[in-house]
Amino acid sequence: MNTGPALPVSLPRTAIVLHDLFMAAVCWQGLHVLRYAARSESYDWTLLTPTLAIVLAAQGLVFWRVGLYRGVWRFASVPDIWNIIKAAGLGTIAIVLCLAVYNRLEALPRAVLMLYPLALAAMLGLPRLLYRVWKDYHLSRGTANQQRVLILGAGQAAEALVRDLRRSGTYQPVGFLDDAPHLQGSQLHGMPVLGRLEDAPTVAREVGAGMLVIAIPSLDAAGMQRVLGICEHSGLPFRTVPRLTDVLEGKAMPGELKEVAIEDLLNRKPVTPDWAMIRGWLDGRTVMVTGAGGSIGSELCRQCARHGARRIVLLEISELALLTIHAELARAFPDVEVEAVLGDCGDPAVTRHALERSSPDAVFHAAAYKQVPLLESQLREAVRNNVLATHTVAELCREYKVGTFVLISTDKAVDPANVLGASKRIAEMIAQSLDERVEGTRYVTVRFGNVLDSAGSVVPLFREQIRRGGPVTVTDPEVTRYFMTIPEACQLIMQAAASGSHAAIYTLDRGEPVPIRLLAEQMIRLAGKQPGRDIAIVYTGLRPGEKLHETLFYADEHYRPTAHPKILEASARECPADLLLQEIEHMRTAVTRYDENGLRQALGVLIPGFAPLPVAGNKENTATVVPFPPREAVRTR
Repeated sequence: MNTGPALPVSLPRTAIVLHDLFMAAVCWQGLHVLRYAARSESYDWTLLTPTLAIVLAAQGLVFWRVGLYRGVWRFASVPDIWNIIKAAGLGTIAIVLCLAVYNRLEALPRAVLMLYPLALAAMLGLPRLLYRVWKDYHLSRGTANQQRVLILGAGQAAEALVRDLRRSGTYQPVGFLDDAPHLQGSQLHGMPVLGRLEDAPTVAREVGAGMLVIAIPSLDAAGMQRVLGICEHSGLPFRTVPRLTDVLEGKAMPGELKEVAIEDLLNRKPVTPDWAMIRGWLDGRTVMVTGAGGSIGSELCRQCARHGARRIVLLEISELALLTIHAELARAFPDVEVEAVLGDCGDPAVTRHALERSSPDAVFHAAAYKQVPLLESQLREAVRNNVLATHTVAELCREYKVGTFVLISTDKAVDPANVLGASKRIAEMIAQSLDERVEGTRYVTVRFGNVLDSAGSVVPLFREQIRRGGPVTVTDPEVTRYFMTIPEACQLIMQAAASGSHAAIYTLDRGEPVPIRLLAEQMIRLAGKQPGRDIAIVYTGLRPGEKLHETLFYADEHYRPTAHPKILEASARECPADLLLQEIEHMRTAVTRYDENGLRQALGVLIPGFAPLPVAGNKENTATVVPFPPREAVRTR
């Protein structure tokens, strides 16, 4: 018998039960003493009568049924007090009923019955609250190892943060700052609101704070940038509380302090999809994801598992990536059936095998090569993977009567100036052409911008350069890009898949494009350093195939809003199906022969305006290089 672990739990709980029954007895007997004393009569409170036994039995049963012992004294709060009041009231009713049956309430003072629930609630609640106050007091006294923190914000998030910090014992809150006039001079959990947010540098020195914590989850990007500037001016390290969505998705723990993420500073609000529509479409379905181990593919798998998919088929060419996402899904979503298929989705036998064994309702085609400079010199592989593999998967989805095929594209497919954009534009044409010719399968395209923190994106590159002490390399001072987070990108895919449109291209209204120079500066500041002083920024010139600015739609792609206010839909452009099929066959032949000239000719036929930048661009002479300060270089070693 394994009784050892139960003792530490059962013994305190037994003590609490005995405490509450003792309090009930004292309350009952004490009220009788007071009642008779008011009449100058005596009452033997030590007498154990059948009436007292009935009272304790009835009250104890109510305590158990109400769930009074599910709470923990250390965290006693308003819900626990409400439970006590409910237990006292229901206990009084139970006592009256039992005594009415036993002795018709003979010789029972009515004053005792009226005062009993109020007195019992006080006698049960007061020890619990005193115990919590005592524990909080000892934690708040702190130790020499605790770091003193000043909290920016004095709302609900700050109140919850203080409780979490005191329980953890690692940090010692010393006060709040908030811009609300009515909060100035007030107290929260016994700590004062010491001023406005702008006062952070001065107040932090006065109270000896070693860290600032931002506890204002309602801040938009502009507000966060302002608060970030205040924190930087103080010279202290700073953290923020995790967002509720991060906590719910298991990416952060309540009370955990995290660094300010670059997505917190993007000049737009996060997009919230129509989850009711998505769950209604996805519930109980089987989906297949190509490129399931990549940044987008893996997050797409998580979103599908989280929102109702019954089975997920993972098609991935990298065995390590496939093992990783398969293990994660099996651990996090045990109720979802997960199947792994190792292989290249461009191989018809592999994709046919995956479709035959799973019969998916939807296929999300995320497999692709995406690195612009590399693909400029790898034309054959770009066409093979981005064009021909897309054609293979899309055609097989038609053959196996898959309900929805979703192509993951890019905004670089608009007026393409590089091989990535051209290959993705042809992939879009394939999806649109098949939707016109095929009944039963719906072909949808989702067009992304740059995805923050995806593999190979600029954010992890900048982060690694900053970690090494710099310099941070930016192609051009004027270059801008549209950005979205990985979860947002996948939510856009889900929203598009759940919609009823055919041959449509969806993209996110991403607000204003972000200058890459500004992104680099913000990431340097988030690392606690100053651009140009601690970390240099080097302008290297545009790489082959890169544009200064990206666009979301072609000029003749008439886009319109959808049911979702932040998602736009463009109608399909004219695409001669016969010409497309003819050039795809030319591409297959050229790929087999490794004929890059033939591939370029085929691309030129399908995209007449396609003119990739030469490998040696004309930006080399205009590149501006900011030298890394020697003093700082020595310091960062």
